[in-house]
Amino acid sequence: MVSILLIFHFCIVVAFTVRILLRDDLFPPARLAWFVVLILVPYFGSIIYFLFGEIDIGHEADKRHKRIFDQIRARAAAYMGTSEAADDLIDPLYHPAFRYAASINGFQPVAGNRATLMADAAATNASLIADIDAATEQVHVLYYIWLTDKTGTEVAEALIRAAGRGVTCRAMADGLGSRAMIKSQLWSRMKEAGVQMAVALPLNNLPRTLLTSRVDLRNHRKITVIDGRITYCGSRNSADPEFLVKAKYAPWVDIMLRFEGPIVTQNELLFLSDWIATTGEALDSFPLKANVGQEGFPAQVIGDGPTERRGATPQLFSSLIACAQDSLTLSTPYFVPDATVLEAICAAAHRGVKVTLIFPRRNDSWIVAAASRSYYRKLLTAGCRIFEYEGGLLHAKTLTMDGLVTLIGSSNLDLRSFDLNYENNILLQDPEVTQAVCDRQASYVAQSETVHLEKVRAWPVHMRIWNNAIATIGPVL
Repeated sequence: MVSILLIFHFCIVVAFTVRILLRDDLFPPARLAWFVVLILVPYFGSIIYFLFGEIDIGHEADKRHKRIFDQIRARAAAYMGTSEAADDLIDPLYHPAFRYAASINGFQPVAGNRATLMADAAATNASLIADIDAATEQVHVLYYIWLTDKTGTEVAEALIRAAGRGVTCRAMADGLGSRAMIKSQLWSRMKEAGVQMAVALPLNNLPRTLLTSRVDLRNHRKITVIDGRITYCGSRNSADPEFLVKAKYAPWVDIMLRFEGPIVTQNELLFLSDWIATTGEALDSFPLKANVGQEGFPAQVIGDGPTERRGATPQLFSSLIACAQDSLTLSTPYFVPDATVLEAICAAAHRGVKVTLIFPRRNDSWIVAAASRSYYRKLLTAGCRIFEYEGGLLHAKTLTMDGLVTLIGSSNLDLRSFDLNYENNILLQDPEVTQAVCDRQASYVAQSETVHLEKVRAWPVHMRIWNNAIATIGPVL
């Protein structure tokens, strides 16, 4: 029996080791992390690798995504123009970042946009509900987490009212993040009222999902588009700041921008890419408004996910960071960067850019918290400033640089956002909007504790070992 178990053990380790070595899409750190897991816990590690080791949404889904996005790119080009025209809109210092962003989905920078920074969660919901109540043609919403709390219910009721007066409403939610809503009476009421409903990456055939894909490939986007004229972008789900499913970390502190202008059409195209992939409807059946920008700033939508090319998001962040001249400020709840992004941040600090990083003091993921802190010494030694926010769980995902460029949306600086989730962001160039976001970032800093290098060096040995051990398997988290 012992011999049989040893042979079985050996076969499992060898089989999965060969599989990992055959994969061309893995970087050496990720291979090494999987080897560590397989050696330390071979049976459990093999199951985990089988379920979560490979980023594959399925061959048919890949083909469908490519077909849809070929159509989306063609429609975007017809509405938005060419890269040559877009170059004239952007300061030459930032051409590399905006050009790289355009390479992901084919969405070029478009001028003539306006944006308002929402004051807080209550103001965001009041503005969004008022816009839905004023809608006359169509409303599109997509949320990763949609709860049946006050915020989620108010959005649902606004959609029910809109559908009742003849507005075409399409509502979509992630199958895992919004599973309670999807099973709720509120979801059924929206359906009965005439709201068209869809579930992104549903879990209704879990055994098939486990065998052919990964259950943790999720649609993490937060998109609202109203009458093709208004769109919202930021970190907020359709949920109260008290976030009752994880109330002990509350309040969730989010940031949202309300946009008008041609950027709305790009965000609507991104929503439609998800809607069509789920429902099978044809893109030609959706009328789009060609918003003609008057006065306003240039901006572009960026959508990423497991069916886009690997590494697109970390390469985008690295391209942006490399363009920073004077200042760079990042806020994110989840900081587990790959080597590309980590080294880009340190390089910016070394060349004299004032780099400020803002993370939550208490994180709802203890694994992410430990992995994040393993990078503190390197970052602080390079000259970065690190602040830990104490006013709740800082959920705002923001990047500002040089008082001119802002990136805002759903992407975290972690491997889940880099590889597994469908994300949406807007990249813009405007001093006024960027100053407003910088002021909000400064308010986060004012409610934060400064992390000093001396304090990090004084951390007890067991804490350093723990943080570094968790970070070692960071590529498989």
